Amino acid sequence: MKRKIVVAVTGLNNTDNPGPGIPVIRGIRDSQLFDVRIIGLAYENLEPGIYMHDHVDKTYQVPYPSTGSDALIKRLEYINSIENIDVLIPNFDAELYTFMKSSKKLLQMGIHTFLPTLEQFEERHKANLVEFGQKYEIDVPFSTSIFSEADIYSLPNSFSYPVMVKGKFYDAYIAYNAEQVKMHFNKISSKWGVPIIIQEFIKGTEVNVVALGDGTGQTIGAVPMRKQYITDKGKAWGGITLDDAKMLELTRKTIKATKWRGGMELELIKTNENRYYLLEINPRIPAWVYLAVGAGQNHPEALVRLALGEKVEPYSDYEVGKMFVRYSYDLICNIGEFEKLSTTGEL
Repeated sequence: MKRKIVVAVTGLNNTDNPGPGIPVIRGIRDSQLFDVRIIGLAYENLEPGIYMHDHVDKTYQVPYPSTGSDALIKRLEYINSIENIDVLIPNFDAELYTFMKSSKKLLQMGIHTFLPTLEQFEERHKANLVEFGQKYEIDVPFSTSIFSEADIYSLPNSFSYPVMVKGKFYDAYIAYNAEQVKMHFNKISSKWGVPIIIQEFIKGTEVNVVALGDGTGQTIGAVPMRKQYITDKGKAWGGITLDDAKMLELTRKTIKATKWRGGMELELIKTNENRYYLLEINPRIPAWVYLAVGAGQNHPEALVRLALGEKVEPYSDYEVGKMFVRYSYDLICNIGEFEKLSTTGEL
């Protein structure tokens, strides 16, 4: 018999820049272990997942983490008094710091999480990636942080164009000259603030790994993928699982060395010389996680079990050559639902 649990999930923005929320929910609903009630936590009232009632049982609007942890925790206390949440899965980089800091308060409320430690979260930041590579003997591109437009014109001393221009949380663009760096700097900093990371451009094939660590150094699951179709935002709109022992070895090495706790995504470049460079570590489950589920590794289910303190055996394999293709879908909604969420904060 399936066990009844209540899981709260953020990241319901299933648009052309999708959040991981809906794929995470799909994985949990596929579980043969849990009879799950899904509570959506939405920051904006037009996040598509809010209106996907076959996936989300009830949605509550929550304040942005930038308003302060007290406001968010107070709102979660109210929601929990109604829903009795068992597990909370945050899916945005920008909100993780607040939830990590508040994990003890959440546990006192009976809400379990399984998140990286603050140390793990900080040391894998894009701004710290060079030091991270040196510490764990992993190849990473050279990078530096800039805080103003004035810093741009000193870059040729350290870099040759093209370079990658990256935000501290999201967004990455290639720039071929200083003027393009300036344009991207202003665009990204207006959304995410500074620093902006300037990273050496490595020519090769972009590949990714979705993985899950148990916090002791053991890899519970890992599935490598190559993007087959990329949107203008750099997001995978199609991908295929790979048989790549080196990618898996690098992933296990990283999780073992850092004792990574929770979901992660490794973004890598594979050069023509078969050398792998680590571009980023995203400290949560990525939006393409349902490919891993389809290939035989249900990371969302395993994450829920880890959060509940269960012993989870590592996945031993996955199906190679499994593909995913995203598609757009017109979801027809009633304006009354939009109005209800906007006025009451619940739907």
